[in-house]
Amino acid sequence: MPETISLRCAVLSVSGPRSAGRDGAGDLLAARAAAAGHSVVRRVCMGDAVSDVRQMLSDCIADPEIQVVLTSGGSGFVRRNAVPDAAAGLLEQEIRGFGDLLQHLVYSAVGSTIVQSRALAGYANGTLVFCLPGVVGACALAWDRIISAQLTLSPPKKGLQAA
Repeated sequence: MPETISLRCAVLSVSGPRSAGRDGAGDLLAARAAAAGHSVVRRVCMGDAVSDVRQMLSDCIADPEIQVVLTSGGSGFVRRNAVPDAAAGLLEQEIRGFGDLLQHLVYSAVGSTIVQSRALAGYANGTLVFCLPGVVGACALAWDRIISAQLTLSPPKKGLQAA
């Protein structure tokens, strides 16, 4: 059994109409991370302008205190949903198959609209980055069925400390 490692996470919620009071997906991700023994060291609700998202992602990736970035929202197939575009230019290595696996898992819960999600994941500067849809159920499945295992099996190398 792998040793439990406590990771420092940022949870970024991206959407025009979201605010800290209306952020179910971000709340779920922060709660799941905390329940797994990780700490949420940054929590941001922000608009969906690609330059702002890219800057926030860059700040998190450069921050030595952040090992994992979890974004929710801004991954759909409309012009203003630019999280994948902002993240893709920053990732040094993409985790291939992440988006496809998430679509497969979420399809039975939300139907074919999940094909419009451009979820992705990868590494940048030793930081794991997961870009998820803003749908609570999709984030729950992503955490429960994919992300939690990845954080245990291949945690980011930046500033590791055993719990």
